[in-house]
Amino acid sequence: MKALFIGGTGVISTSISQLLVSQGWDLTLLNRGNRQSDVPGAKQLILNVNDEAAVAKAIENEHFDVVADFICFVPAQAERDIRLFKGKTDQYIFISSASAYQKPLAHPVIRESTPLSNPYWEYSRNKIAIEELLMREYRQNGFPITIVRPSHTFSWRSLPVAIHGDKGPWQVVKRMREGKKVLMPGDGSSLWAVMNSEDFAPAFVGLMGNIHAIGQAVQITGEELLTWNQIMESIARAAGGEYRPCYVPTDVLMQTKKYDFTGALLGDKSNTVIFDNSLLHRLVPTFQQRRTFDQCARESVAYFLSHPEMQTEDPDFDAFSDALVDIMEDAAEKVRRI
Repeated sequence: MKALFIGGTGVISTSISQLLVSQGWDLTLLNRGNRQSDVPGAKQLILNVNDEAAVAKAIENEHFDVVADFICFVPAQAERDIRLFKGKTDQYIFISSASAYQKPLAHPVIRESTPLSNPYWEYSRNKIAIEELLMREYRQNGFPITIVRPSHTFSWRSLPVAIHGDKGPWQVVKRMREGKKVLMPGDGSSLWAVMNSEDFAPAFVGLMGNIHAIGQAVQITGEELLTWNQIMESIARAAGGEYRPCYVPTDVLMQTKKYDFTGALLGDKSNTVIFDNSLLHRLVPTFQQRRTFDQCARESVAYFLSHPEMQTEDPDFDAFSDALVDIMEDAAEKVRRI
């Protein structure tokens, strides 16, 4: 089987690429070549996918069983892919997002039939627009699409903290290790579904070359439901620190001019999610989430601690956190005096 991945070395896609190579797939990665070493055995097509003419020339004599685009974020990029791969692949997989689902939810259980609508996050609205474009191309012209909707997927290079600054999650972990309070939107009791990329990969690969997946939108999400408090407690424990939450109302966090939390919170993380993966189980009967979040958090934190280049400090977010902690503690003290 022959596959082309646009991207292929990111948080979600690296584990998929590695699994495919181990299974004997003929895999080509089309990207800028920054992380090719993470997928030994894959072919390299080092190009900027936005250079459509160069990509068209590079693949003019090729045909793929599967093409998957992991870095398609706006409709124009999907239109480009349709032009490039029409007649050149038996299946085109678009990676959408579970954040595209209706916000706020009308029903707590989320299925593929749940309406798509997210007024709070442009990222999600673009994903919805791409889905609609691709479905129209499938219905009108037979373009063989499969849409995959991941929820919060992480790898050894990432950690699913509730909120962080512009430089990633390390500063939150560092605060835990130092015994400092960390910001938690709301009261941390909303349910969330996280999934390790190594559990995600077999489900994704099970959809590749699967004739029953053509024309389908399929969610691949974690099935271990955790509160945000439990997620943060697991990370703190793995880091040898302490989870000391500073609960901040979401609407207060959205008032800051320093960070735009609206999409990530109102459009995503502040909503309780319960996913029904019945369709995935039907299409990929072998799918299962094999490891608990506790286990995966220990692996990810260990990677961060053993790789200094992952420990990117963020003094701006640290100062922002300290200021909000002071404000919330002062407000609590005033309330106690009433």
